[in-house]
Amino acid sequence: MVQRTQYMKRLMAYKDNKLIKVITGLRRCGKSTILQLYKQELLAAGTEGSRIIDINFELMKYDEIVDYRQFYKLVREQIPATGKCYILLDEIQQVNHWEKAVNSLCVETDIDVDIYVTGSNAHMLSSEISTLLSGRYVEIKMLPLSFKEFLLFDHIPSDWSVEDKFRHYLKYGSLPTVTTLPQDDLTVYESLGGIYNTVVVKDIVARTKCKDVALLDKIIRYVISNTGSIISPNKISGYISSHSSKGDNIKSSTVAAYLDALQKAYIVYEVNRFDIKGKEQLKTLSKFYVTDTGIRNALLGHAEGDIGHVLETVVYFELLRRGYSVFIGKWYDSELDFLAIRQDTRKYYQVTLSMLSESVLTRELAPLAAIRDNYEKTILSMDKTYITGHEGIRFQNIIDFLLS
Repeated sequence: MVQRTQYMKRLMAYKDNKLIKVITGLRRCGKSTILQLYKQELLAAGTEGSRIIDINFELMKYDEIVDYRQFYKLVREQIPATGKCYILLDEIQQVNHWEKAVNSLCVETDIDVDIYVTGSNAHMLSSEISTLLSGRYVEIKMLPLSFKEFLLFDHIPSDWSVEDKFRHYLKYGSLPTVTTLPQDDLTVYESLGGIYNTVVVKDIVARTKCKDVALLDKIIRYVISNTGSIISPNKISGYISSHSSKGDNIKSSTVAAYLDALQKAYIVYEVNRFDIKGKEQLKTLSKFYVTDTGIRNALLGHAEGDIGHVLETVVYFELLRRGYSVFIGKWYDSELDFLAIRQDTRKYYQVTLSMLSESVLTRELAPLAAIRDNYEKTILSMDKTYITGHEGIRFQNIIDFLLS
């Protein structure tokens, strides 16, 4: 298991704190592994194995634990009479009303517990659960591998150039499970297709009681094929209705509900627009980015011609990893790819494959040059050039950005 330093630091920062640590993210992005790595850290630091309760609810032996009372009894019986106990609960959303048991364990005064849970669906932190656990939990949002983390694995030849490794990263995606497979299209894309189907069946269909799986699949494929493009429920419903052989009229409200389910399963992320001048978030004309480029390629095929939006996707998730809130920037009638905000600072980014064309350079510079403030402005591309900027706007290679 390769260390995921960013997430381990977050967990260690909250160690022995009464807050419930909730790790969320797409299936197979590494949540179970980070729990096991954390368990190793606890043991290495001298914690006795008897003081670590480790339960993975996807294992067959816990199949009958479906109710919070059963779950509470299972855990309570294993807690030592005295001293600190660490409770690691993997894929806890399998247990109905799990939050009641966890909340009770957290507030009981006769035990000293430190609780960590993982889940693959944001329904586990619905408004009802958030209300019950109010002030008692912290969410740690986990993403698939960054390019820097990807390079720590040894599944590709070490003598490849960093550019070749990056192309491989874009093609097969960033889920850790891919690094354990033979690196060929058939094997990798079959595996990613299996993960996609599991997300659809377990995290979307089962939780939304979806009755039209074919429609859901059409919506997913439309969103994924238009990653990085501005779309709306109305636009999607119009497209699917016009291409329906049965003449179906798909309601935009139905599409909106499925889009919400996709986000709750962490398979896509919505990016809202932000009016830079008005300093407010806008609620219309969002973009969606698919969490893993490998899943996108497994569903739609690997197309070099759409590399621009794929690069945008990688940059978007890297900004999230670095702790930024990310928006599409709107400045009067112009738009820039990303406005990244963190605490009192902000950064502006344009992402393009290349700026060697004068027309492309002019197009990418225009929205950044129009913004009259002193925050950092950067154009990211795959170019390698000695030119580092233009009138205060930085030029940076995307790979260098990802490894910085």
